[in-house]
Amino acid sequence: MALRSPARRDQDEGVRFSRTLTVTLFAASILLIIFDRPEVRPPQLAAVRSAVVDVAAPALDLAARPLRGLGNIGPYWRRQGELAQENEELRDQLNETRYWRDLALRLRDQIEIYEEALELDVPATQERVGAWTLADPTGPFVRSRIIGAGAQRGIEDGDPVLNVFGLVGRVVETGQRSSRVLLLTDLNSRVPVMADRSNARAVMVGNNTNFPRLDYVGRDADLQEGDRIVTSGDDGVLPRGLPIGVAAQDRDGQWRVRLFSDQAAVDFVWVFPHSRVQPPDADPVLDPVVPDDSAPDAGEALASGETSDPVQAAAEGDQ
Repeated sequence: MALRSPARRDQDEGVRFSRTLTVTLFAASILLIIFDRPEVRPPQLAAVRSAVVDVAAPALDLAARPLRGLGNIGPYWRRQGELAQENEELRDQLNETRYWRDLALRLRDQIEIYEEALELDVPATQERVGAWTLADPTGPFVRSRIIGAGAQRGIEDGDPVLNVFGLVGRVVETGQRSSRVLLLTDLNSRVPVMADRSNARAVMVGNNTNFPRLDYVGRDADLQEGDRIVTSGDDGVLPRGLPIGVAAQDRDGQWRVRLFSDQAAVDFVWVFPHSRVQPPDADPVLDPVVPDDSAPDAGEALASGETSDPVQAAAEGDQ
């Protein structure tokens, strides 16, 4: 039988630890596992562990920085390319916005000229009132909000409430420093609306979902998918033309509205106080006072010696 050489035997056997060291390390591992539980962990062990972590963490972080820097090179340049593309898109949107701004200013000037020529009495609008909203869990409505502005800032019942995208609801209860807003999605909400393209009328009814339905739509109404829905002002409560959403049909063919205001959380809103058209009985015309032609005027009375002074008339009667 051939004998192995010493070098081959050392290579096969490898590095061997003594039995005593192996048993000691195994026992230490068991003790660390037992005492590392939070309920039985000694305070001294926790203090030593925290001290080791405090010392090792900065060193490990410093050693890992070059590796993190190398790993972030690729994402950094990809992000730079995305930012450049996004910047270009924002420039295009800015140029388009400037065009629409100039067009809006020209149309505003034309409308003012037409209103002056037609002698239209445009309702006066007040400055908008900004306010933060709060949840209303104890209110009488399922979907309502409380805003931190009330009658002291000129808010009244029926005033429209909008966020940055569109109409949110209307004020239904006003206090001195707060108000309750009924959201468009609440079951009690009823808002007369129309399609901005065709003026097709309908009533938007809340149903406690994010997609209010359109009721009382005419059988031959000119309403299409994606039409912009705005307030019609037919109820005399909300002004005409406030943006609400776009028309959409569900699987059953029922018309619904995808609200603009759902694009952002209802955290900060604006209330737009406005002057409403009053009914005739609320502002009646007083009957003009017709002068009595049979009664002599003051000049004729003085010329004829007549007087209206009762004291003088009594004295003349005594004489």
